[in-house]
Amino acid sequence: MTPMLEAADTSPLISRHVALPTWLVVALACAGQFLVVLDVSVVNVALPSMRTDLGLSTSGLQWVVNAYAIAFAGFMLLGGRAGDLYGRKQMFLVGLGLFTLASLAGGLAQYGWQLLLARAVQGLGAAVLAPSTLTLLTAAVPEGPSRARAIATWTAVGAGGGAAGGLVGGALVDVLDWRWVLLINVPVGAVVLAGSLRWLPESRADGGPPCSNEVEKLGGGRRLDLPGALLVTAGLSTLAYGISQTEAEGWTAAATLVPLAAGLALVGLFLAVEARAAAPLMPLGLFRLRSVASANTAMFLSGSAMFCMWFFMTLYAQNVLGYSPLGAGLALVPSSLAVVLGSKLAPRFLPARGARTVAVAGALIAAAGFAWQSTMTAHGAYLTSVMGPGILMMLGAGLSATPLAALATSGASASDAGLVSGLVNTSRTLGGSLGLAVMSTIAAARTAHTGSGVGAEALTEGYALAFRTGTGVLLGGVVLMLLWLPKKISASSAR
Repeated sequence: MTPMLEAADTSPLISRHVALPTWLVVALACAGQFLVVLDVSVVNVALPSMRTDLGLSTSGLQWVVNAYAIAFAGFMLLGGRAGDLYGRKQMFLVGLGLFTLASLAGGLAQYGWQLLLARAVQGLGAAVLAPSTLTLLTAAVPEGPSRARAIATWTAVGAGGGAAGGLVGGALVDVLDWRWVLLINVPVGAVVLAGSLRWLPESRADGGPPCSNEVEKLGGGRRLDLPGALLVTAGLSTLAYGISQTEAEGWTAAATLVPLAAGLALVGLFLAVEARAAAPLMPLGLFRLRSVASANTAMFLSGSAMFCMWFFMTLYAQNVLGYSPLGAGLALVPSSLAVVLGSKLAPRFLPARGARTVAVAGALIAAAGFAWQSTMTAHGAYLTSVMGPGILMMLGAGLSATPLAALATSGASASDAGLVSGLVNTSRTLGGSLGLAVMSTIAAARTAHTGSGVGAEALTEGYALAFRTGTGVLLGGVVLMLLWLPKKISASSAR
């Protein structure tokens, strides 16, 4: 991480008590983001061991993953706004502490329900923590090339966390035990928590230190919009639950349609409440900012394709090519390095080419990789069926994510910084959840109608169709970016 952080601006950041270099703030924020993203995927390779040890059912295994993802997506906006109101450092510490304790509880779980509850609390902690990671970073680094480099570091570390999940999980399960995919968060979280408590400066919507009585003094008595928070959390959680049901139940089953309809109704009610609230959780006028609306939409589309890449590539490597869990993780290392490289290169191109051009170029490179991957066969060679297309897909992902994140946070006021950061993560997470549900349904349908529906050839056909669909989604995103994204990262261009 250190070489990447050296590119960031190292001018001192002044807090109430000490002056410290900006790179330290970036390092701590990125460490928190790494833990959050890593836990989205690290448990996947441990699921069979969890099932054997705790006696989980097939649906129980699904909820080991979904409990985290749903809580993460559902509470993200609340976490972002809480950071604006009560202090980004304070929410960073609360979220990280909750995440670390839940990791310990999950690693020590003796029954399935204990593990599922711990995963849900982990997701809640991640939702409080994640928005503060980006907001602390953008508050520490002024707009311009330095912030672009810092956001690139944040993006690369987050992408690396998602990419490393399979590798880290495979190694821990093979060498130690499934419990260590959760317990590993405890010492790392404790170190980051101690460093953050000592060195992170407080950051708040008004730019000052926290008051002794936040609820009464902050922003002239502004409070959390609890009705809005409850409605949006319930709506997003119910939608995410409905999406998670599609793979097992299909899109037309009542188990899918009822939560989807209920989720949409709750989101609609949330929008109605926000339009009338004196201090709304999400000011609807924020979406009149071109940068916020367009960049988040582009992130949603990109996330719906990119999140699926790791899922299907891991399945292809293990189920078709016969790799072990650790072998599959090692096979994707070049792709992991490619996303870091793309994130590192993006800020170098931004000043000369502009944010929109770099984002479009990244999406086109990723689409080329998806198209190449869609030509996979049941007897594919590593270089042409895994490494080559994987590098293109993730190089493009890294190139596009940095300018999109920078655009999404450049046009909003300081008082909405935490909310905008929450929207960035929410867009990507919900896009990934929806995309994976849709792509899994498409792949399963093709596999079922190809041959016996159980062999390597049939599985490969399903995976290939998912990558062809992802290619189309990314190309649609390119059109949207060309028509809607502002060219430059600046407050004026966002309006």
